[in-house]
Amino acid sequence: MRDFYIDILQDLLSKGALDLNMRILVLCGGPRDRAALLSCGIRAATISNVDPRMTGNEYAPFEWKFQDAEHVSFENDSFDFCIAADGLHHCQSPHRALLEMYRVARLGIIVLEPRDNLTTRIGVRLGFGQDYETAAVHDNAAKFGGVRNTEIPNFVYRWTEREIEKTVQAYAPWGKHQFIYWYKLRLPWLQLRTRRSKAKLLLTMAAYPFLRLLTWIFPGQSNNFAFAILKPRVPQDLLPWVTLDGRNMKVNRAWLDRRYGPSIAGHTESAVADSSAANRTLPSGS
Repeated sequence: MRDFYIDILQDLLSKGALDLNMRILVLCGGPRDRAALLSCGIRAATISNVDPRMTGNEYAPFEWKFQDAEHVSFENDSFDFCIAADGLHHCQSPHRALLEMYRVARLGIIVLEPRDNLTTRIGVRLGFGQDYETAAVHDNAAKFGGVRNTEIPNFVYRWTEREIEKTVQAYAPWGKHQFIYWYKLRLPWLQLRTRRSKAKLLLTMAAYPFLRLLTWIFPGQSNNFAFAILKPRVPQDLLPWVTLDGRNMKVNRAWLDRRYGPSIAGHTESAVADSSAANRTLPSGS
């Protein structure tokens, strides 16, 4: 089976959005990230997580850093791209982690996460999927793998496209972003195989051909997806009511006046300024 992660990286490389020499930061990283980056020929990457068991050599030839995805220590635009593969739903605030990725990336971010849709919700309600990731904690000897890599199972936060776009545009309301989406059916085979009862596993195997057909016709019903957010170029992608004053962004008052006419507040400010000037010039006792 083709690796979804590698497919995403190769697609962005073919589009020219990603380059082999770009500096990459991976948050919530692990062996899967190392394998995917090496497979695609990425040369400069820092893989990070909050796992205290790491010694720093596990991800060679890439660098490793201890980084909390919700409180990244790097400065703004420190890397060209930031990646998180199936890690944001382990955070206490996935939205905060998403915006930290955006902040430290100069060009854009790449995220792989579970998707919220009707098919997924039905699967969870019937017991095929999980609202809380108990299986991951079980697989880590009940010591790691939960929320913020603790022993407490994390809530599996699932995303929608609209939610992603609203979150980013609220954080950076000055430019036009490019959003790219990919979809993948990814059934929880390992979680189902480790259960004592095999009934759910057998039912999933029987339903698999139907689910593949469903998600081929309706990709948005896939339980997993990936998205890339390419940040606005300055000044080309600035919204028309935003302009540059040196290196600072300001509202484009000329655009506002063309659209709405001179503002009442502007007239009031001018009248107050004129009145103040007149009062300052009046001779004493007049």
